[in-house]
Amino acid sequence: MTYTKEQYIDLINQALETYLYSVNDGQDIVVDAMRYSVRNGGKRVRPMLVLEFCRVCGGNVEDALPFACALEMIHTYSLIHDDLPCMDDDDMRRGKPSCHKQFGEAYALLAGDGLLTLAFETLTKAKNIDASDIVRAVQTLSERSGVSGMIGGQVIDLLSEDGEPDDALLRRIDRLKTGALIQASVRLGCIAAGVTDEKILKAADVYAQNIGLAFQIVDDILDVTSSTEALGKPVGSDEKNDKVTFVKLLGLEKCKALAEELTGNAVQALEGLPGDTKFLTDFAKALAVRKN
Repeated sequence: MTYTKEQYIDLINQALETYLYSVNDGQDIVVDAMRYSVRNGGKRVRPMLVLEFCRVCGGNVEDALPFACALEMIHTYSLIHDDLPCMDDDDMRRGKPSCHKQFGEAYALLAGDGLLTLAFETLTKAKNIDASDIVRAVQTLSERSGVSGMIGGQVIDLLSEDGEPDDALLRRIDRLKTGALIQASVRLGCIAAGVTDEKILKAADVYAQNIGLAFQIVDDILDVTSSTEALGKPVGSDEKNDKVTFVKLLGLEKCKALAEELTGNAVQALEGLPGDTKFLTDFAKALAVRKN
């Protein structure tokens, strides 16, 4: 069975509501803050990749939902923390007040922590998936979201603020800060389908690496070409913070050409996958030309 983007989003949103369970010992405000941020869901890029890679590799999409939801929880927690005054200090996220503006800094911090830990609890709830594959999933998500992945990229990004990062450093930051979770997405999808073939895993990684970098380059483009209304968050913040971006380093036209080249590389990598890859081809192309 094939799925549309809308069907995937419905599946993901319904499953997230199930895993964001209620509590009744007086700490419900933090669950409210967690749910507020998760429901303000954006494009669900990462969990969709989990589900579609599972499907393409012959797995059952519904079995992969805990993996997809865990990934989205990690992504959402990172956005809550990114928006805090000690980090990017952003008041808006996807057209709504950031978590710390809605609930206060302390509860936002705890909401992020809550989603981080709930993600790994959710991974363990996967049914019809071998215990050894759940262990692989825990290891993959831990590595890609920790200091050797997303968090590490954020650290290097902070350290680079006082310097003049070049193209190589920007690519390194993106590979960790943005790309690591996208790579986790495709890997979790493969793991949910029981894939151990290194050629398939390598093809998935190449796809993820290319759309991950293209995603960040398009983000940089939109920060100078889009509007706050279209993006649902302030534009021009990179320039305001004197941050070096791909656009600042390479120029707008070269960035557009690079995003197109990376998308082509991603599509070519799909030749190494066993199933119908039309969804993933269209997905990569849509990310490269997105307006928000």
